[in-house]
Amino acid sequence: MNVLGVFKIVLLLFIVITGWVVLSGRVSSIPDPYVSFHNSFAGSATSSNLYAIALFKVLNSYTGWSNAAYVLNEVRNPVRTLKIAGPVGLSICGVLYLLANVAYYAAATPEEIANSGVTVAGFFMGKVFGSAAERALSFGNVMTVTFAQARINQELAKEGVIPLPKFWASSWPFGSPSSGLLLHFIPSFIVIVAIPFGDAYDFILDLEGYPASVINFLVVVGLFYLRWKSPNVHRPFRVWWPVAFFFMVGQAFQLVAPFVRPPGGKGDTSLPYWLSSVVGIVILLLGVLYWFVWQKVLPTVGRYRLSPECEELSDGTTVVTYKKVK
Repeated sequence: MNVLGVFKIVLLLFIVITGWVVLSGRVSSIPDPYVSFHNSFAGSATSSNLYAIALFKVLNSYTGWSNAAYVLNEVRNPVRTLKIAGPVGLSICGVLYLLANVAYYAAATPEEIANSGVTVAGFFMGKVFGSAAERALSFGNVMTVTFAQARINQELAKEGVIPLPKFWASSWPFGSPSSGLLLHFIPSFIVIVAIPFGDAYDFILDLEGYPASVINFLVVVGLFYLRWKSPNVHRPFRVWWPVAFFFMVGQAFQLVAPFVRPPGGKGDTSLPYWLSSVVGIVILLLGVLYWFVWQKVLPTVGRYRLSPECEELSDGTTVVTYKKVK
């Protein structure tokens, strides 16, 4: 994971420096690197829907913070590390992302980027270095997020909250969450195959972003509730409440704005602008329905209760399994 993280930082620095070279006018394939900066805000969006789906993409690019928090049990002194590395890491990435955006618009116009059908970084590499560099960059970006997602799925399985927990929680055969990675791969593959070519990537980001906004909003509401209900509880990591409130308001905007009809009724894909949000809500409701049937309906009908027990697998992984007790 450290190697992949360093690789991504080096990649960002490479893009930034390449952008400076492009701005110097030394790249023959880009005759006017300043064309995007002549009237930078011309044609800016006025619909809240478009800003919401844009924020889904922006927040996705900063999910390194979330991914780091997911795997803090593998970090020495996690609270101290998070307090230092979090703000420093976000600041560094914020500066690099800002400079990277300058590089992107030096190499291509907003219209070219919007109609490219690929990630902006990939399009940038393709414009400057060719199609082979574009494919290599996309691969590197995918590899940096697979570790955390696989760990999340494995931890869910360890808690016994998904079907076949022993299989998904297993670290066999390489001591890594390969089953968790497979669980991440299956729905991603289905979406990529089912969605029209060119729309899959944007649709996946929007589909992931809306349920994440729902959970984030509820988490901050819960945070304020706990601050009010248990104000004296020791908290090794304590967020400044104005920041939490601002974040909650932002997430509330993300919940409403995707359903506001954009100009012409067209979002960032050829699909209905509301589809990704509706599918996200359906997925969340299916999760609630699954829990309710598993934990409440079936035990009531079958006259049993579910008793959690810890079981150790052959690879040393501890999994919570629920036994039926009459």
